[in-house]
Amino acid sequence: MKHYDYQNQFKKLYDKAVAKYAEGNRDKSTFFDDEEEAFIAENGWRVLDFYDYAEDQFDGQVPSYEIAQSIEQVRRDYFLHIQKGVPSENTTEASKLTPKTGELGGIVWLPRIIEKANGKIKGELCEDIMYCCGGDRRFLSTHDIHPAEFLRVVWAAEGDKQAIVDFVKSRSKAIV
Repeated sequence: MKHYDYQNQFKKLYDKAVAKYAEGNRDKSTFFDDEEEAFIAENGWRVLDFYDYAEDQFDGQVPSYEIAQSIEQVRRDYFLHIQKGVPSENTTEASKLTPKTGELGGIVWLPRIIEKANGKIKGELCEDIMYCCGGDRRFLSTHDIHPAEFLRVVWAAEGDKQAIVDFVKSRSKAIV
């Protein structure tokens, strides 16, 4: 795998997925050839990630390419440097996520997005979960937090939920 220009290949795959979706193709298994799928796997990504971004681009133009790329950069870094290129065998199931109304530190949605962020970083999200879905985007924009930045904060917190609460509260105060 070539590392120096992986972002260029990511962009080509992203654009290809968006074009396939715009053409009406809803079968993610036909989006990429074997070589492209191998590249996706070597970077810790999933074909589903590209499909989800394409769907959201088609339906509402969000998240932007730049946000998608920055999210997947964090996932790639964790996969290559922490997981040493070995995918997790665990899966975060949608039914196990904290309900959307759940609170942590008095902040609605926070426990859910922390769980989703952990799952995204580790590559453990089931096919029914997308990190940076509409609900996540509302939460993040309300608290003025970039989606990739939130992943990095969760990663750096190493399970310390209070550190994440403190970060979100400090960011929320800054926008009042």
